Amino acid sequence: MKLVDEIFEMYKGKIRGSQEDLDMIAFTILEQLDHTELLEMIKELSEDELAYFIRLYIVESLKGRLEQLEDTKTFYH
Repeated sequence: MKLVDEIFEMYKGKIRGSQEDLDMIAFTILEQLDHTELLEMIKELSEDELAYFIRLYIVESLKGRLEQLEDTKTFYH
């Protein structure tokens, strides 16, 4: 994905690669994009990139739900 290549080049050598750094960069970039721009980015993805994007979304969403479930179980026990 062109955006990832550009971001990597811009921040190479300036970040440690920690989850916090990466989250900060992603959130900062996403704050600047509107719905139309996001859809345009998706349209530019290859089929493999789009499948990876959706797979990552599903996995992370399921992780979040499982964490919520575990937090609820811990709270009530």
